[in-house]
Order: sequence, then C-alpha cells, then structure tokens
Amino acid sequence: MHRLLFVLIPLGMSLHAKSGNIHPLRLSLCEIEYKSSEQLLTINLKLFLMDVNEALVFDPNSNELAFCEPNESPKANQMLLDYLDRFFFVKVNGDRVDLKIQRKKLSGEGDNVALWVYFEHQLQPPLKSMEIKNAVFTDLFFDQNNIVYVHVDEDSHSLMLDKNTSTHQLEF
Repeated sequence: MHRLLFVLIPLGMSLHAKSGNIHPLRLSLCEIEYKSSEQLLTINLKLFLMDVNEALVFDPNSNELAFCEPNESPKANQMLLDYLDRFFFVKVNGDRVDLKIQRKKLSGEGDNVALWVYFEHQLQPPLKSMEIKNAVFTDLFFDQNNIVYVHVDEDSHSLMLDKNTSTHQLEF
C-alpha cells in the first residue's frame, strides 16, 4: 500500500470542498496485487465515505450504516457487497473472483474520511489474464474516475476507469 500513499496525500487534500460537501474531483482508488509465491490475490479499495453513503442510503452525511464504528449496522457489509457486485469485479482467467470482505478501516477526517475495504482470494497459478471492472459511483456522478493499480509479482500497471471505459483486460 505504500505506493498508493504517495499518491493519496496530495489528492486527498483537495477532494472535498468544505461548503456543501461537494467533490470538485470524484475519485476512488483500487490496488490489486497477486504474488504467485503466496498464490494470493489481494484487492484494496479506497472509497470516500460520503460517496458510499450516497450510493447505499442516498445521503452523503448519513450515519445509518456506521462503517467501522461500534454501532455498525448489521446490514452494512451486505449492502456494500451488493453495490460492489453491480459496479466492481475482478475476473482471473475468465472466472469472477468471489469478493468477501476480510477487513475494513476508516482513515482521514471530516469530508475526507475514506472507507478502506480489503479482500483476499487464494488463486492457483498460472495467472494468464485479469479483467477489471471498476464503475463504482459512475451511476451517481458523471465525472467519477477510478484509479486501479495492478501488481503481478514484479509487473505493474496503472489504469484510469470511468463511466465510458469501466473495464480493462490484462494479459500475462
């Protein structure tokens, strides 16, 4: 995740305006990593909490789901997974990866609070292809951009996905 942190610090400072909770820049980040030596695929999503609340309960300032809080709603994870199932997937060698939340955390303050969602999936080699769809929040915001970093062993790729181009196929 250190590669992402370098990018996140300057971006995170200007993502939300103080008045009216308006994003001048709509952005999510995703890092996908596969280490063949461990046969493990990890997917880390950074989603701004305001956007998650807007997508799930139609109120960017809602505390209804209370992600990562002691009073987190019992339906929060399932609602998030249902949403992601429609707008996000990773296919490996043509098969869709089953997303199960391993852990979550919140970071940031005020309007810049982000929900980090971590997934892990055991994957038998060889990795021949990966198809990524990241259309999160494109149903809500016409200017949403979704940055995806893919690291397969020592090979790295950077992708920018949006409403018009929400999927990308990589061959290894």
